[in-house]
Amino acid sequence: MQLSPGDKAPAFSLIDDSGATVKLSDYRGSRVILYAYPAAMTPGCTKQACDFRDSLSVLQAAGYTVLGISPDKPEKLATFRDHDGLTFPLLSDPEKEVLAAYGAYGEKKLYGKVVTGVIRSTFVISPKGTIEHAFYNVKATGHVAKLTRDLGLDA
Repeated sequence: MQLSPGDKAPAFSLIDDSGATVKLSDYRGSRVILYAYPAAMTPGCTKQACDFRDSLSVLQAAGYTVLGISPDKPEKLATFRDHDGLTFPLLSDPEKEVLAAYGAYGEKKLYGKVVTGVIRSTFVISPKGTIEHAFYNVKATGHVAKLTRDLGLDA
């Protein structure tokens, strides 16, 4: 089930790339961009993560916190973070429960075939914990630039 603006953002408590527990409730009162990606250290996911890294100062200046989420284990996320100089938390959801709750795990088309996996998605969560924007099946390249434009943050 996909989320829509106005829906309550599903709560979560996950381990991040440094081994710390991160809860959505930790960010109550803040605006959060939660983006779901299939796998750390792959070309598309690396491009997308680096785009978020490179746009982080603009997003943070506008009051947004960026969190990435994938099924990868924290150890792989730490390698990804260190390899690409990522400066925002990467959350581990190996059971894919949070991804599923956000509608970011399920059937998708991959090279013309229907497969089950992570659906590249981005969610903007309000300070009150509701979904402001839900973008599904986003492209790895160019998505962050489009997101900043959609949020009125393009320079």
